[in-house]
Amino acid sequence: MHFEDLPRFKQVINMEKGKLIIVSAPSGSGKSTIVNWLMQEHPELQLSFSISCTSRAPRGQEQDGVEYFFLTPEEFRAKIERDEFLEYEEVYHDRFYGTLKEQVERQREAGQNVVFDVDVKGGINIKRHYGDEALSLFIQPPSVEELRRRLVGRATDAPEAIEERLAKAEYEMTFAPQFDRILVNDDLDAAKAEALSIVSEFLTHPQPLPKGVESE
Repeated sequence: MHFEDLPRFKQVINMEKGKLIIVSAPSGSGKSTIVNWLMQEHPELQLSFSISCTSRAPRGQEQDGVEYFFLTPEEFRAKIERDEFLEYEEVYHDRFYGTLKEQVERQREAGQNVVFDVDVKGGINIKRHYGDEALSLFIQPPSVEELRRRLVGRATDAPEAIEERLAKAEYEMTFAPQFDRILVNDDLDAAKAEALSIVSEFLTHPQPLPKGVESE
């Protein structure tokens, strides 16, 4: 997208209800770095994270309705029974995380383009619900060995934890063809530029995409 196109771009995305961008990736693929860069460096995209629910207690300075909506396990289960979630997961006993349909629609009506930073299965479920209204983007490393190198380089996990992450990553990468676009992050600056191009194009021309299109 050229600089001279920016006023038209802003006008286009302000005219409509917000759209949806789903981003999933194995741990260590650079997803958070790329998404945060898009949000901080490109405010013209009007991206906002979806505000999820959790049944865990707030940590530190976290506030209800800002980082998360904090619910009791009983309140969370009641919302599950009423089919209020787009997707949810019980990661440990009584420790739930999920995305409320109503909250997403509230953000869209406010003109926000809602970003879902979710696991692979959650991303597939959200895409299934919204269809062509949502763009699903899968970010992956060039290889499992490169992912191993990155995780070791972080020096934040024990060797056993790294092997668990790698095994999970291999499993998650088998779902990549179910996403609209696959972005291989073998060079961070190039991946950022490609992500910007993909998201900008979707927000201005949200046409249906063939599944599993890989970006270089």
